Amino acid sequence: MDSLLIKGGVPLHGEVKISGAKNAVLPIMAATLLTGEQCVIRRVPDLSDVGFMAKILSSLGAKVTVDGDTVTVRAGKLKPVGNYDLIRKMRGSICILGPLLGRQRHAKVSLPGGCVIGTRPIDLHLKGMRDLGTEITIESGYINAVAPRLRGGEVFLGGRAGPTVLGTANVMMAAVLADGITTIESAACEPEVVDLAVFLTNMGASISGAGSPTITIRGVKELKGAEHEVIPDRIEAATFAIAAAATNGEVTIKGSRPDHLGAVLDKLREAGVKIDRKENTLTVRRNGQLKPVDITTMPYSGFPTDAQAQMMVLMALTQGLSIITERIFESRFMHVSELARLGAEISIEGPSAILKGGSKLSGAPVMASDLRASAALVIAGMAASGSTQVNRIYHLDRGYEKIDDKLRQLGARVKRVQEK
Repeated sequence: MDSLLIKGGVPLHGEVKISGAKNAVLPIMAATLLTGEQCVIRRVPDLSDVGFMAKILSSLGAKVTVDGDTVTVRAGKLKPVGNYDLIRKMRGSICILGPLLGRQRHAKVSLPGGCVIGTRPIDLHLKGMRDLGTEITIESGYINAVAPRLRGGEVFLGGRAGPTVLGTANVMMAAVLADGITTIESAACEPEVVDLAVFLTNMGASISGAGSPTITIRGVKELKGAEHEVIPDRIEAATFAIAAAATNGEVTIKGSRPDHLGAVLDKLREAGVKIDRKENTLTVRRNGQLKPVDITTMPYSGFPTDAQAQMMVLMALTQGLSIITERIFESRFMHVSELARLGAEISIEGPSAILKGGSKLSGAPVMASDLRASAALVIAGMAASGSTQVNRIYHLDRGYEKIDDKLRQLGARVKRVQEK
């Protein structure tokens, strides 16, 4: 098991290129199951989650080939049962449910795993499938779904913490081959949902309204193969922007989509960070002394929960009082105790973290609890004095392509080491 050894105190400088979006590519890879024809996906990041999804598709009978950042899938004859040991390791694997139902009218998928950041129920996924005429039972860790006649219908996907992104993707993928018209109300508006809709449309699906709370799908008889380039990863771009500010450096972020980063860029500017935008390139640097800001995570286009931990590091370094409120996942403050090891002053009050910023951080061994917490601890280690060892960075490898290489290119003193 790897860890990351960081010698802090070095501002980041230079250029970094953003990879394809993890949260877009996983459902797009799953969508290739909807046709027996060849699909080609480009700008696919080299991530452990992507590798897991490729193995899952292969276990279902698809032929998957990887050539650099291009993945080619031909899903000829499929098995309806997903590999239990593969699927249970990654929550994103639940998105094979919709394509299998759409194509074969039957799916047996194990309950998924993933980061331990609080309850992330799949009840809305199952509700959506039932609204399309699916009979579902759960037994021995498996979801068994059967739909002799998959039919369009009205599906409401609003949940306690807002719309479900993967649930919206799952219902869309089932509905494209259902009989009739499906209307998804309270649909997730994230760019990753839009990217999936673009891919499905290229395959021959009829979808309107993606990116809005109401998506309409007219079912078609069959889909064909298609080629697609995945959108840039907005969370990776946000992470590097925050890292530049936290280390008092200057980083040019290339190949991003600034229009997907509105809430993050707004809060960074409010905090006193200078951001220059030129087409799909952002240059980020401090603009004098940082100012504390209050943040509440919300569904898109609000401030993303996936950038909350990274922004907490920046506020821990900023003189003054700030409050970060988490409204999406109830257990997404597991990084707080680890940041405290580095010297951050943070207290938890209900769904909010109250930060008394401005303390000098100093290096210490810390433990990553989930994907975005890992990124936050790396940023904190780079901003701290002395050495920080971030353990269990397999979380990091799930969502950031070669992040240690990219950070070294920006001047960071980071080294991947084997944990003893």
